Amino acid sequence: MTGDRQAADQALPACILVFNASDPCGAGGLAADITASASVGAHPLPVTTGVYVRDTTEIFDHSALDDETVGEQARAVLEDLSVQAIKVGFVGSPENIGTIAEITADYDGVPVIAYMPDLSWLRESAIEPYLDAFRELLLPQTSVLVGNHGTLWRWLLPDWDGERSPTARDLARAAGELGVPYTLVTGIPLPEQFVENVLASPEKILGSGRFELFDATFTGAGDTLSAALTALIANGFDLGEATSEALAYLDGCLASGFRPGMGHALPDRMFWAQSDDEDEGDRIDTLLEETTSFEGFVIPPHDTKH
Repeated sequence: MTGDRQAADQALPACILVFNASDPCGAGGLAADITASASVGAHPLPVTTGVYVRDTTEIFDHSALDDETVGEQARAVLEDLSVQAIKVGFVGSPENIGTIAEITADYDGVPVIAYMPDLSWLRESAIEPYLDAFRELLLPQTSVLVGNHGTLWRWLLPDWDGERSPTARDLARAAGELGVPYTLVTGIPLPEQFVENVLASPEKILGSGRFELFDATFTGAGDTLSAALTALIANGFDLGEATSEALAYLDGCLASGFRPGMGHALPDRMFWAQSDDEDEGDRIDTLLEETTSFEGFVIPPHDTKH
Protein backbone atom coordinates (compact mmCIF):
# COMPACT_ATOMS: atom_id res chain seq x y z
CA MET A 1 0.00 0.00 0.00
CA THR A 2 1.39 3.41 -0.94
CA GLY A 3 1.96 6.20 1.54
CA ASP A 4 -0.81 8.28 -0.09
CA ARG A 5 -3.27 5.38 0.23
CA GLN A 6 -2.34 4.84 3.88
CA ALA A 7 -2.83 8.53 4.63
CA ALA A 8 -6.21 8.47 2.88
CA ASP A 9 -7.33 5.44 4.93
CA GLN A 10 -6.23 7.10 8.15
CA ALA A 11 -8.32 10.18 7.22
CA LEU A 12 -11.48 8.11 6.89
CA PRO A 13 -13.97 8.23 9.79
CA ALA A 14 -13.90 5.27 12.15
CA CYS A 15 -16.70 2.75 11.63
CA ILE A 16 -18.86 1.50 14.50
CA LEU A 17 -21.25 -1.43 14.28
CA VAL A 18 -24.49 -0.66 16.11
CA PHE A 19 -27.14 -3.17 17.19
CA ASN A 20 -30.40 -1.49 18.18
CA ALA A 21 -34.09 -1.14 17.39
CA SER A 22 -35.66 1.34 15.00
CA ASP A 23 -37.40 4.19 16.84
CA PRO A 24 -40.03 5.97 14.67
CA CYS A 25 -40.07 9.15 16.81
CA GLY A 26 -36.29 9.56 16.72
CA ALA A 27 -35.93 9.68 20.51
CA GLY A 28 -33.60 6.73 20.94
CA GLY A 29 -32.68 3.48 19.26
CA LEU A 30 -30.91 3.59 15.93
CA ALA A 31 -31.94 7.21 15.32
CA ALA A 32 -29.98 8.28 18.40
CA ASP A 33 -27.04 6.04 17.54
CA ILE A 34 -26.72 7.36 14.00
CA THR A 35 -26.94 11.06 14.80
CA ALA A 36 -24.82 10.94 17.97
CA SER A 37 -22.00 8.84 16.51
CA ALA A 38 -21.89 10.91 13.32
CA SER A 39 -21.83 14.10 15.37
CA VAL A 40 -18.61 13.08 17.12
CA GLY A 41 -16.90 11.89 13.97
CA ALA A 42 -17.68 8.20 13.37
CA HIS A 43 -19.48 6.38 10.58
CA PRO A 44 -22.37 4.29 12.01
CA LEU A 45 -23.18 0.85 10.59
CA PRO A 46 -26.73 0.34 11.95
CA VAL A 47 -27.99 -3.22 12.29
CA THR A 48 -31.74 -3.26 12.88
CA THR A 49 -32.73 -5.74 15.58
CA GLY A 50 -36.40 -4.82 15.82
CA VAL A 51 -38.96 -2.04 15.65
CA TYR A 52 -40.49 0.05 18.44
CA VAL A 53 -44.08 1.21 18.46
CA ARG A 54 -43.71 4.37 20.48
CA ASP A 55 -44.04 8.13 20.76
CA THR A 56 -42.06 10.67 22.74
CA THR A 57 -43.88 9.71 25.96
CA GLU A 58 -43.82 5.93 26.11
CA ILE A 59 -43.11 2.64 24.38
CA PHE A 60 -46.30 0.77 23.46
CA ASP A 61 -44.80 -2.32 21.87
CA HIS A 62 -41.73 -3.79 20.22
CA SER A 63 -41.31 -6.40 17.51
CA ALA A 64 -37.96 -8.17 17.35
CA LEU A 65 -36.48 -9.39 14.09
CA ASP A 66 -35.40 -13.04 14.02
CA ASP A 67 -31.82 -13.75 15.02
CA GLU A 68 -30.87 -15.06 11.57
CA THR A 69 -31.81 -11.74 9.95
CA VAL A 70 -29.86 -9.82 12.58
CA GLY A 71 -26.81 -12.03 12.10
CA GLU A 72 -26.92 -11.79 8.31
CA GLN A 73 -27.01 -7.98 8.44
CA ALA A 74 -23.98 -7.84 10.71
CA ARG A 75 -21.92 -10.49 8.92
CA ALA A 76 -22.46 -8.80 5.55
CA VAL A 77 -21.12 -5.53 6.92
CA LEU A 78 -18.21 -7.13 8.75
CA GLU A 79 -17.05 -8.96 5.64
CA ASP A 80 -16.88 -5.66 3.77
CA LEU A 81 -15.77 -3.04 6.30
CA SER A 82 -13.24 -2.67 9.08
CA VAL A 83 -15.00 -1.95 12.37
CA GLN A 84 -13.29 -0.12 15.24
CA ALA A 85 -15.98 -0.53 17.94
CA ILE A 86 -19.36 -2.17 18.54
CA LYS A 87 -22.34 -0.77 20.41
CA VAL A 88 -25.22 -2.94 21.65
CA GLY A 89 -28.49 -1.34 22.70
CA PHE A 90 -31.88 -3.01 23.17
CA VAL A 91 -31.96 -5.96 20.76
CA GLY A 92 -35.35 -7.44 21.55
CA SER A 93 -34.84 -11.13 22.33
CA PRO A 94 -32.52 -13.64 24.00
CA GLU A 95 -31.95 -15.21 20.58
CA ASN A 96 -30.67 -11.93 19.19
CA ILE A 97 -28.39 -11.54 22.19
CA GLY A 98 -26.95 -14.98 21.51
CA THR A 99 -26.26 -14.16 17.86
CA ILE A 100 -24.60 -10.86 18.76
CA ALA A 101 -22.48 -12.58 21.42
CA GLU A 102 -21.23 -15.04 18.80
CA ILE A 103 -20.27 -12.14 16.54
CA THR A 104 -18.47 -10.18 19.25
CA ALA A 105 -16.59 -13.33 20.24
CA ASP A 106 -15.38 -13.71 16.66
CA TYR A 107 -14.10 -10.12 16.76
CA ASP A 108 -12.57 -10.17 20.21
CA GLY A 109 -10.12 -7.38 19.42
CA VAL A 110 -12.95 -4.89 18.88
CA PRO A 111 -14.23 -3.10 22.02
CA VAL A 112 -17.91 -3.65 22.86
CA ILE A 113 -19.95 -0.94 24.58
CA ALA A 114 -23.23 -2.32 25.93
CA TYR A 115 -26.07 -0.04 27.04
CA MET A 116 -28.79 -1.40 29.33
CA PRO A 117 -31.92 0.77 29.18
CA ASP A 118 -34.90 0.74 31.52
CA LEU A 119 -37.05 -2.25 30.54
CA SER A 120 -40.02 -1.53 32.81
CA TRP A 121 -42.22 -1.03 29.72
CA LEU A 122 -41.57 -4.62 28.55
CA ARG A 123 -44.02 -7.34 29.58
CA GLU A 124 -42.86 -8.94 32.81
CA SER A 125 -42.53 -12.46 31.41
CA ALA A 126 -40.01 -11.22 28.82
CA ILE A 127 -37.77 -9.14 31.08
CA GLU A 128 -36.06 -11.93 33.04
CA PRO A 129 -35.13 -14.11 30.02
CA TYR A 130 -33.71 -11.06 28.26
CA LEU A 131 -31.64 -9.97 31.25
CA ASP A 132 -30.45 -13.53 31.89
CA ALA A 133 -29.23 -13.90 28.30
CA PHE A 134 -27.55 -10.51 28.40
CA ARG A 135 -25.84 -11.39 31.67
CA GLU A 136 -24.65 -14.85 30.62
CA LEU A 137 -23.81 -14.33 26.95
CA LEU A 138 -23.03 -10.67 26.29
CA LEU A 139 -21.56 -9.27 29.49
CA PRO A 140 -18.50 -11.55 29.22
CA GLN A 141 -17.91 -9.89 25.82
CA THR A 142 -18.51 -6.34 27.08
CA SER A 143 -15.68 -3.83 27.42
CA VAL A 144 -17.78 -1.03 28.94
CA LEU A 145 -21.26 -1.37 30.43
CA VAL A 146 -23.36 1.82 30.44
CA GLY A 147 -26.56 2.26 32.42
CA ASN A 148 -28.54 4.40 34.81
CA HIS A 149 -27.81 3.86 38.51
CA GLY A 150 -31.33 2.64 39.29
CA THR A 151 -31.50 0.33 36.28
CA LEU A 152 -28.14 -1.29 37.02
CA TRP A 153 -29.00 -1.57 40.72
CA ARG A 154 -32.23 -3.49 40.03
CA TRP A 155 -30.47 -5.74 37.54
CA LEU A 156 -27.04 -6.44 39.02
CA LEU A 157 -27.79 -6.15 42.75
CA PRO A 158 -31.47 -7.13 43.14
CA ASP A 159 -30.93 -8.44 46.68
CA TRP A 160 -29.08 -5.37 47.93
CA ASP A 161 -30.10 -4.76 51.54
CA GLY A 162 -27.55 -2.18 52.65
CA GLU A 163 -28.62 0.91 54.56
CA ARG A 164 -27.18 3.07 51.76
CA SER A 165 -27.67 2.85 48.03
CA PRO A 166 -24.99 0.89 46.15
CA THR A 167 -22.14 3.01 44.87
CA ALA A 168 -20.81 3.02 41.33
CA ARG A 169 -17.98 0.81 42.51
CA ASP A 170 -20.46 -1.66 44.04
CA LEU A 171 -22.16 -1.90 40.65
CA ALA A 172 -18.84 -2.13 38.82
CA ARG A 173 -17.78 -4.93 41.15
CA ALA A 174 -21.01 -6.83 40.42
CA ALA A 175 -20.50 -6.32 36.68
CA GLY A 176 -16.86 -7.34 37.05
CA GLU A 177 -17.89 -10.69 38.47
CA LEU A 178 -19.66 -11.25 35.15
CA GLY A 179 -16.62 -10.29 33.09
CA VAL A 180 -17.04 -6.54 32.57
CA PRO A 181 -13.83 -4.54 33.17
CA TYR A 182 -15.42 -1.05 33.20
CA THR A 183 -18.87 0.32 34.07
CA LEU A 184 -20.20 3.83 33.43
CA VAL A 185 -22.97 4.52 35.95
CA THR A 186 -25.17 7.51 35.14
CA GLY A 187 -27.76 9.51 37.04
CA ILE A 188 -26.52 8.95 40.60
CA PRO A 189 -28.64 11.36 42.71
CA LEU A 190 -26.84 14.17 44.51
CA PRO A 191 -28.22 16.99 46.68
CA GLU A 192 -29.44 20.29 45.21
CA GLN A 193 -30.68 18.97 41.87
CA PHE A 194 -27.38 17.50 40.71
CA VAL A 195 -26.51 14.04 39.44
CA GLU A 196 -23.18 12.30 39.13
CA ASN A 197 -21.93 10.05 36.36
CA VAL A 198 -19.11 7.73 37.41
CA LEU A 199 -16.74 5.49 35.49
CA ALA A 200 -15.51 2.64 37.67
CA SER A 201 -13.68 -0.64 37.57
CA PRO A 202 -14.19 -3.35 40.19
CA GLU A 203 -11.09 -2.02 41.95
CA LYS A 204 -11.60 1.75 41.98
CA ILE A 205 -13.35 4.88 40.75
CA LEU A 206 -11.65 6.07 37.57
CA GLY A 207 -13.40 9.42 37.19
CA SER A 208 -16.68 11.25 37.67
CA GLY A 209 -18.66 14.18 36.34
CA ARG A 210 -21.19 16.26 38.27
CA PHE A 211 -24.04 17.75 36.25
CA GLU A 212 -27.05 19.90 37.08
CA LEU A 213 -30.47 18.38 36.40
CA PHE A 214 -32.58 19.97 33.69
CA ASP A 215 -36.22 20.87 34.27
CA ALA A 216 -37.39 18.77 31.32
CA THR A 217 -37.79 15.00 31.22
CA PHE A 218 -35.71 13.57 28.38
CA THR A 219 -36.04 10.46 26.25
CA GLY A 220 -33.00 9.03 24.48
CA ALA A 221 -30.19 10.30 26.71
CA GLY A 222 -28.74 6.83 27.40
CA ASP A 223 -28.53 5.83 23.76
CA THR A 224 -27.00 9.21 22.96
CA LEU A 225 -24.28 8.88 25.59
CA SER A 226 -23.39 5.27 24.80
CA ALA A 227 -23.28 5.93 21.04
CA ALA A 228 -21.01 8.95 21.51
CA LEU A 229 -18.76 6.96 23.83
CA THR A 230 -18.50 4.15 21.28
CA ALA A 231 -17.69 6.57 18.48
CA LEU A 232 -14.97 8.32 20.48
CA ILE A 233 -13.34 5.03 21.46
CA ALA A 234 -13.45 3.98 17.80
CA ASN A 235 -11.64 7.20 16.92
CA GLY A 236 -8.71 6.31 19.13
CA PHE A 237 -9.51 8.13 22.39
CA ASP A 238 -8.55 6.19 25.47
CA LEU A 239 -11.49 5.35 27.70
CA GLY A 240 -10.86 8.19 30.14
CA GLU A 241 -10.77 10.85 27.42
CA ALA A 242 -13.72 9.29 25.59
CA THR A 243 -15.84 9.28 28.74
CA SER A 244 -15.12 12.93 29.54
CA GLU A 245 -15.87 14.01 25.97
CA ALA A 246 -19.04 11.89 25.73
CA LEU A 247 -20.44 13.29 28.99
CA ALA A 248 -19.74 16.85 27.90
CA TYR A 249 -21.36 16.14 24.52
CA LEU A 250 -24.46 14.72 26.20
CA ASP A 251 -24.76 17.75 28.45
CA GLY A 252 -24.65 19.98 25.38
CA CYS A 253 -27.35 17.84 23.72
CA LEU A 254 -29.61 18.15 26.76
CA ALA A 255 -28.97 21.88 27.23
CA SER A 256 -30.15 22.42 23.64
CA GLY A 257 -32.93 19.82 23.87
CA PHE A 258 -36.29 20.35 22.24
CA ARG A 259 -39.86 19.08 22.60
CA PRO A 260 -41.21 18.22 19.14
CA GLY A 261 -44.41 16.55 20.30
CA MET A 262 -46.72 16.31 23.28
CA GLY A 263 -44.40 14.05 25.29
CA HIS A 264 -40.86 14.28 26.59
CA ALA A 265 -38.01 16.44 25.37
CA LEU A 266 -35.35 14.97 23.07
CA PRO A 267 -31.60 15.65 23.07
CA ASP A 268 -30.45 17.90 20.22
CA ARG A 269 -27.57 15.76 18.98
CA MET A 270 -26.66 18.32 16.33
CA PHE A 271 -26.61 21.29 18.71
CA TRP A 272 -23.06 22.20 17.70
CA ALA A 273 -24.12 22.69 14.08
CA GLN A 274 -27.32 24.64 14.74
CA SER A 275 -26.34 26.89 17.62
CA ASP A 276 -25.80 30.60 17.01
CA ASP A 277 -24.10 30.93 20.37
CA GLU A 278 -20.44 31.67 19.77
CA ASP A 279 -19.67 30.62 23.32
CA GLU A 280 -20.93 27.04 22.88
CA GLY A 281 -17.42 25.69 22.39
CA ASP A 282 -16.27 27.53 25.50
CA ARG A 283 -19.16 25.98 27.41
CA ILE A 284 -18.08 22.46 26.47
CA ASP A 285 -14.50 23.28 27.47
CA THR A 286 -15.80 24.49 30.84
CA LEU A 287 -17.77 21.29 31.35
CA LEU A 288 -14.64 19.26 30.67
CA GLU A 289 -12.65 21.35 33.13
CA GLU A 290 -15.30 20.87 35.83
CA THR A 291 -15.35 17.10 35.31
CA THR A 292 -13.02 15.15 37.55
CA SER A 293 -10.09 13.96 35.48
CA PHE A 294 -10.64 10.49 34.09
CA GLU A 295 -7.64 8.22 34.02
CA GLY A 296 -6.33 7.25 30.61
CA PHE A 297 -6.14 3.53 29.92
CA VAL A 298 -6.55 1.00 27.14
CA ILE A 299 -9.54 -1.32 26.93
CA PRO A 300 -8.42 -4.97 27.12
CA PRO A 301 -9.62 -7.44 24.47
CA HIS A 302 -12.42 -9.82 25.32
CA ASP A 303 -11.86 -13.45 24.49
CA THR A 304 -14.82 -15.44 25.79
CA LYS A 305 -15.95 -17.89 23.11
CA HIS A 306 -19.45 -19.25 22.50
